[in-house]
Amino acid sequence: MVLSDQFRYMGGAVVTFKADKRRALSDNAGAPAPKGLAKEKAEWLNPGLIGRVKFLKGEEKLRHASLKDFWERS
Repeated sequence: MVLSDQFRYMGGAVVTFKADKRRALSDNAGAPAPKGLAKEKAEWLNPGLIGRVKFLKGEEKLRHASLKDFWERS
């Protein structure tokens, strides 16, 4: 799930990290889906992470998005 700086849903992103980064990301998983956005195979993350996402520009929602890095908000 990717939220904009206005905290609205922008689309999903592919995650392709090595095991240690995947484990750190999965430690933040388990949040409930926002109202109206329940997706069968989606994993929702708890608030507090900031991510760097690569995507194709020019659309209202994300296209071909991939999560490149993430860190905890301080």
